Amino acid sequence: MNEEVSDKTVRLAITTTKVTVRMLIRGLIAWKRNHDRKKDVNRMAKDNTPHGKQSVKELIGQGQGVSSMDIGDSGIRDFKKIANKYGVDFAIVKDKETDPPKYTVFFKARDADAITQILKEYAAKQTKRKKAAEKERPSILKKLKKFKDKVASMPRKDKEKRKEMER
Repeated sequence: MNEEVSDKTVRLAITTTKVTVRMLIRGLIAWKRNHDRKKDVNRMAKDNTPHGKQSVKELIGQGQGVSSMDIGDSGIRDFKKIANKYGVDFAIVKDKETDPPKYTVFFKARDADAITQILKEYAAKQTKRKKAAEKERPSILKKLKKFKDKVASMPRKDKEKRKEMER
């Protein structure tokens, strides 16, 4: 709030004991310098385009041409991570009409080489994940049942309880 007020108003502080032309000129020069600096900051803020994940509307609005590609429903998080690593601007859209849902990735046409590299890395990660899933690992519940049976088959020590009366 305070920054908005200071942006809209200009403070010109000059001692009023001796007002000379030289003092007024210095004040106007300082105001001009401040005004130009604010213009530059606003211009730079407008030039900042979003990077990384964004909406399709923002991506198309940049006017650099858009390409698209379909990817599977698994590993969207991996794709985002790799795309951010390579600094590619992209947008992911989910097609809800198909079952299972299909994802389409839109990216700038100039990022085509980076996208091919991303897809290579993404495909390697997905195949590695599939291989890990294909390995048969015994179920934890089956292991637990096996150990329960083993413990049940072990002989138990019988404890004798005697109560002796003392006088």
